[in-house]
Amino acid sequence: MKNVISTFCSIALIASAFQQSFAATTHADSSINPNWKMEIPQPVHPNKEYVDLYNKTWEIAAGRVRKGPEGLPASPYMDENCYEDQIWIWDTCFMVLFAKYAPKSFPGIESMDNLYKPIMGKEKTPLKIHLVDNPPLFAWVEREYYQFTGDRNRIDDILNKKQYLQKHFDWFSKAKKGERFECSPQNIHMNAIGEDGFTWTGGASGMDNTPRGRDSGGYDKVMWVDAISQQALSALCIANLEQSLGKTKEAKEWMGKYENLKKKINSLYWDPKDEFYYDVTISDQQPCRIKTIASYWPLLAKVATPKQAKNMVKHLMNPKEFGGDFPTPTLARSDKDYNDKTGDYWRGGIWLPTTYMTIKAIEEYGYHDEADAIAEKMIQQQLDTYKNIKPQTIWECYSPSSNEPSTEHGRRARPEFCGWSALGPISLFIENVLGFKHISAANNEVQWRLKKDKGEHGIKNLHFGQTTTDIVFDGKNTVNVKSNKPYSLVINGKKHAVKQGNTKISL
Repeated sequence: MKNVISTFCSIALIASAFQQSFAATTHADSSINPNWKMEIPQPVHPNKEYVDLYNKTWEIAAGRVRKGPEGLPASPYMDENCYEDQIWIWDTCFMVLFAKYAPKSFPGIESMDNLYKPIMGKEKTPLKIHLVDNPPLFAWVEREYYQFTGDRNRIDDILNKKQYLQKHFDWFSKAKKGERFECSPQNIHMNAIGEDGFTWTGGASGMDNTPRGRDSGGYDKVMWVDAISQQALSALCIANLEQSLGKTKEAKEWMGKYENLKKKINSLYWDPKDEFYYDVTISDQQPCRIKTIASYWPLLAKVATPKQAKNMVKHLMNPKEFGGDFPTPTLARSDKDYNDKTGDYWRGGIWLPTTYMTIKAIEEYGYHDEADAIAEKMIQQQLDTYKNIKPQTIWECYSPSSNEPSTEHGRRARPEFCGWSALGPISLFIENVLGFKHISAANNEVQWRLKKDKGEHGIKNLHFGQTTTDIVFDGKNTVNVKSNKPYSLVINGKKHAVKQGNTKISL
């Protein structure tokens, strides 16, 4: 037995060393703009370590801007740092959400073409799409990018001319297990169950070794709450985008689809006993009472009522479930399969995509104090792990009980993961710690949740649309703004007019 354990440990150490060596060598063919540091926003914050981690994260992310092989629809592109010959749908989607802060240097949105063209356009691609039935987040990400950049031409192209978002929604609605795409090495696992929902798998859903379906006969015996909620989110976002282009008829049609999905989710997936959204069995449509972080997707889709959201936040802040010093474990601490020591990947591990999603979900219902507290704890964990664990880096996922990486079946999670883990030190830092909750070129507006007790803080060199601005609170009673264009700055609910040049706002 000792020999078996020794051999296993040796293999694990070799795998870990290979990961670190691989991560180090992948920087060699980076295609980053050499002047990228001039483009990224510059945070102002009294905690210098947060600022240093922010800059280090951008540096690691710069190594993930890769030149693709000949024939790739979009090159350079953002690579998640997993497989050399494959790309991922939900990794790419989440990378857009931090890359948008420096879009000229970090091709997040361009990378979406490496998914759209092979899946919907049937174009050949040299990089295979790993698990083509990954979460359907295209419309959400495009809406967020549009709001930030105001790029109407892009939305008109993908929504009206090519109809990528509508085509993907329609395909996902009717997906059948075993379907094959030339652009992907696997048959799809997704299976539509009439209009009630979808079966899925751990890998396809993104939650690889999740115990969902454990007490109901397996993955294909339950309908997954995140799948139908992400479809609802897609319908809502398509409606929002159509409305932004003045397509009132089309927007109304998509809002109708959204409302139907919303009604279905609340009638079938909400459990009034536990006051929680669950997966449900196909056979008798009963709740599968395994609490995972996936149950917060209905809130991001604005499906929950205020009362339902309030109850979901109670579960989220409960230290015996998803709260505590290390919030948003992917499996509730009360579950029998929860791994307290490392989280064992999706059995409690803390992942930036689901943490980011959950924070944005509860913000939809006004829980900003809770959202900001979770964000700060997440960044602090990433910082402490960076300082105390070798190599000093950003990890794929984190332990739910200590400042360490999570593990995948005993092997340490992947390093240099910027990748979606950059969402913490970049996006959550800007949006929740600094407080710039909503930055919209589409509305020519920045909404700032300023916290006077933080002292001097703000942001410089922030680009949105054609606007470049500095916004800094002096720690006393004045906000100093510099901008190349006029816009509206909403500080704690009060709107102020920012002019071209310098504006001084007294609080």
